[in-house]
Amino acid sequence: MTTYDSKQILQQAQSVFAIELAGIKAIEANLGADFVAAVNAIMTCRGHVVVIGMGKSGHIGNKISATLASTGTPAFFVHPGEASHGDLGMITAGDVVLAISNSGETEEVLTILPVIKRMGAKLISMTGNVNSSLAKNADIHLEISVPEEACPLGLAPTASTTATLVMGDALAVTLLELRGFTKEDFARSHPAGSLGKKLLLGIKDVMRTGADMPTVTQQATFSEALVEMNLKGLGMTAVVDDKGAVIGVFTDGDLRRTINQFDRDKERPIAELATKNPVMIRANKMAVEAAQIMEQHKIHALLVVDASDQLVGALNIHDLLRAGVV
Repeated sequence: MTTYDSKQILQQAQSVFAIELAGIKAIEANLGADFVAAVNAIMTCRGHVVVIGMGKSGHIGNKISATLASTGTPAFFVHPGEASHGDLGMITAGDVVLAISNSGETEEVLTILPVIKRMGAKLISMTGNVNSSLAKNADIHLEISVPEEACPLGLAPTASTTATLVMGDALAVTLLELRGFTKEDFARSHPAGSLGKKLLLGIKDVMRTGADMPTVTQQATFSEALVEMNLKGLGMTAVVDDKGAVIGVFTDGDLRRTINQFDRDKERPIAELATKNPVMIRANKMAVEAAQIMEQHKIHALLVVDASDQLVGALNIHDLLRAGVV
């Protein structure tokens, strides 16, 4: 089997990093009034940001539109080739069109410019050539020119596509900040993702209720409490008064500390052995807050109570793990 020189391989990779970093630095140096104007145009847009681009620019444009949409700026991608065959109907006068082309001379993009201009949509171009047809016809131009491509042939878009992506990220994140977009907002558009689960799942969605709650009355004995703990499998049992209010909790930790005295204390009221004033959580809180409380207090289970400290549920770390909260 042929082996290749490791030093040469790493040097080539490092060269790519250096070239692409230089490209990012170049577009950073060009940031100015046009970027501010682009942000203001999008912030005041009554419709959507419509991103168009062909080839590699189209792939990057697709990602930029997805990033904008997931961070509070309504956006979608339109393929310029399909636009000429009906998809232009997706663009309205209230939209902002973000047209991407490194050369600024992509035929499929230029073909639809007259229609975009005629309908009155604001046009932002993103090109590597300020003198290109696309740049000259745009209302706002964002320069993404780079000193060189990382491809040694100078043919495959590499540094230029990276620069384009970074410019798109700069737009998205700046808009996010100006809109006051929060983690909760992000989670609402990603309900199936891990962040969505962490921020949108409530205690009520994961807690055990009814017959699944480990509960004994304050008159129950030590041995009866152990039976309840073993039956419910949460590593604890709540101790409640006659009205259902929590007066204590007996946990696996309490059991380890008292097991040597079981024969002597098995008929003793569990209320005398339980931990008073246990750590609890309100039923109206988010599941992620339960995880934070468990971590803070080094515990693995929590009782859930209402505003009157009436027991309404219970959960442990395994419930949070199954729900994808931790």
